[in-house]
Amino acid sequence: MTLSSTFVTAPLPPQPVLLALFERINEGVLLFREDGTVAVANATVRAMLGQAETDGDAEAGSGLDPAKWLRQLLPPDALEHARQHGHWNGSLPVGERMVIVHLYEQEDAGRRHYLALFRRIEGQEDYERELQQRHAELRQAYLRLNGTQEKLLQSEKMASIGQLAAGVAHEINNPIGYVHSNLGSLQEYLRSLFTVIEAYERALRAPDPKALIPEIDDIRTRFDIDFISRDLPQLMAESREGIERVTRIVRDLKDFSYSGRDESWKLVDLHAGLESTINIIWNELKYKAELKREFGQLPLVECLPSELNQVYMNLLLNAGHAIAERGTITVRTGVEGENVWVEFEDTGGGISPELRQRIFDPFFTTKPVGSGTGLGLSISYSIINKHHGRIDLDSTPGVGSTFRLVLPIKQPR
Repeated sequence: MTLSSTFVTAPLPPQPVLLALFERINEGVLLFREDGTVAVANATVRAMLGQAETDGDAEAGSGLDPAKWLRQLLPPDALEHARQHGHWNGSLPVGERMVIVHLYEQEDAGRRHYLALFRRIEGQEDYERELQQRHAELRQAYLRLNGTQEKLLQSEKMASIGQLAAGVAHEINNPIGYVHSNLGSLQEYLRSLFTVIEAYERALRAPDPKALIPEIDDIRTRFDIDFISRDLPQLMAESREGIERVTRIVRDLKDFSYSGRDESWKLVDLHAGLESTINIIWNELKYKAELKREFGQLPLVECLPSELNQVYMNLLLNAGHAIAERGTITVRTGVEGENVWVEFEDTGGGISPELRQRIFDPFFTTKPVGSGTGLGLSISYSIINKHHGRIDLDSTPGVGSTFRLVLPIKQPR
């Protein structure tokens, strides 16, 4: 006999036999269509529904058909999850007990059918097994959520830099432009200096060096060597300053765009982060606002510096956008007990009371389409919340707004 011959295909038992078997098993069986039509609801399900006096859930299930009762028990996304993935499972409270539910979906001839299997959790082992499974599922959901949040954070960071790209390029092009110009002048200066040096060398080799002094003086006058000697140090200093500015902008951009996935909590000078952020976005602000710094004496603060820099950028850009033509942005810092605070005040249009309730909502923005993602303040709120701090807002329409970040100096252990 071959292996395959041991498996014999036999016709299924008639439907009454299957229904009788469903009635005898301890697990609940509920088969229904999407429109709520119930095909099978065995005795265990009817007991859970409240049709059996021994279950204690009669009040909750009274007057409901099994399909409607199950829909009320399930989480809002359970049926959708079953439609997308073919199944859903979880634990639900029924009366005073917990029940494990497995929900399956099958489409046939354009109609969806659902099969729900119920099993009561009995004994300590079942409870521990269910808790371990729920813990594993929650951990996976947390990891997915954490990964999504990191991607969203990085996406918003890159979107901010993208919006500032033209301004950053301008800030880099300016010093590069005058360094390039200075190099052209330096080339001319060197040519003049080499001409004078050659004249001196000829004089040293001549039998009568003093006879060439008039020629040397003429060359010095013609090439204005006295001016070159005065201008050359200034030209080199300007070029060095320009290169340092470009280096600083590139470094700040690199620090700001850093993903932060592996960034650890560290003690940081908040003023350095503020200056770095201002340096990146200065071209966006300088034509609209005067920037005032009122910095206090701050201790080193335990934080994730890359994420705080993004908060500074969001609040500074919002302050700049709130100013219609010309105004003032004031950045203040200080210490208050075990906390430090950073304040951003603008003389813009202010925020109306009805909008204040929504400004931290994801994707909410008052900017024109295409000029903002609506995630800046929402992400800033979550970053400050991660730092166990808070954001306070004081705004008067027509006068301006003040956002204050309050952060603990040391993170709670």
